Amino acid sequence: MIKTLFTGKYGEWLAARHLKKGGYIILERGYKNPLGEIDIIAMDGEQLVFVEVKTRTSDEFGEPCEAIDYKKKKKIINTARLYLKQHGGTSAVRFDLIGVSLFVKPRKVEHIKDIFEL
Repeated sequence: MIKTLFTGKYGEWLAARHLKKGGYIILERGYKNPLGEIDIIAMDGEQLVFVEVKTRTSDEFGEPCEAIDYKKKKKIINTARLYLKQHGGTSAVRFDLIGVSLFVKPRKVEHIKDIFEL
């Protein structure tokens, strides 16, 4: 459990670093509300971006970017909707996925923009 928790937090840290290097402004990390959790909430220019981070230490369960199913997608969207309701909505919203592969050298950080819509 501790290894899994550390792996996830390390992957989120690498993802946040990747976003910052790309000019994003990180607003929240590990945001939680009663409907779920969003790993990173950031601004990309004028666009609010909800980022799901998937970290893998092996390829046993496939690539990190293959890990979002319909149920997870709906949970992320509902969590984002509540965030927007609580913090004031914006018309410019995007959902991104960052896959972090720790089992390859050098580590692989894959950023896929606009993986689904609100």
